[in-house]
Amino acid sequence: MGLKFGVTDTKKLRVIVDTDAACEADDPFAIAHALMSPKLIVKGITAEHFNVEGSVKESYDEILTILEAMNIQSVPAFMGEAEPLKGRDFSTMEKCSPAVDFIIEEAMKEDGHPLFILCQGAITNVAAAMQKCPEIIDKINVIWIGTHGSEEKEIPFREFNAGNDIEAANLVLSSGVKLWLVPSYVYTTITIGIAEIQKRIAPCGKIGKHLFDQMVEYNDSEGAFWTAGESWSLGDSPAIALAINPGCGHYKEVEAPYINEDTSSSHKKGNPIIREYTDVDSRYILEDLIAKLELNYGA
Repeated sequence: MGLKFGVTDTKKLRVIVDTDAACEADDPFAIAHALMSPKLIVKGITAEHFNVEGSVKESYDEILTILEAMNIQSVPAFMGEAEPLKGRDFSTMEKCSPAVDFIIEEAMKEDGHPLFILCQGAITNVAAAMQKCPEIIDKINVIWIGTHGSEEKEIPFREFNAGNDIEAANLVLSSGVKLWLVPSYVYTTITIGIAEIQKRIAPCGKIGKHLFDQMVEYNDSEGAFWTAGESWSLGDSPAIALAINPGCGHYKEVEAPYINEDTSSSHKKGNPIIREYTDVDSRYILEDLIAKLELNYGA
């Protein structure tokens, strides 16, 4: 059937999806959501590492699998940095990953559509691009799924995305870039049952089957020891939904936190003001994703 509506060109955004697509099961849902949304002009998808050797290649391969399952040939994928910053200074490096070069190239283009980078993992690629070309800081908007937020408090767990490159996290948080932060207490609320995924998403063509199968495979793996068993938080999806509809949640303007080694937050004098979302509408996010899958790939 497809979508029988469009979006006025003046409301469209250029986006780059930056994703550790193979680390667990929620990234692929967010990638598919972005690719189906007419407001978003997806210029490319950049692969992130998840602080495991070879992980950036795994993420890259998963991106290609999603594009193939959705029969999309027009969106390029790029290999990102293979590891955290680890003190490297990209301003002095002649060569960096294709993802970093692509982010800089897209940011420096003259284009009437604002550029949003939708970050669903460690934020290494964005941090490296900022180091290599600081001029992009004033030309991009970043939505990041990461950290425990700005409050100094006891943390419930080591936050995965910030924890995979704390140096990159603090570089971006202190940079002054226009940043919308979606912390753990928000992104963990996008809850869906695996039974609902089987009933409503799995029948949606090759991509629906892939989304369900890779979810079940990971949920049954040793790596999913922390999950509830028959439900999941599609925690990366707010990065997409907020680009489509910034009003699908509430936010506060706060001083960007400094991320400690245990991924707790502390105050750092002089850090810039950022937008921190305090909640998002999970019903809107999940129903928009599922409706687009049903309309584009359903029977």
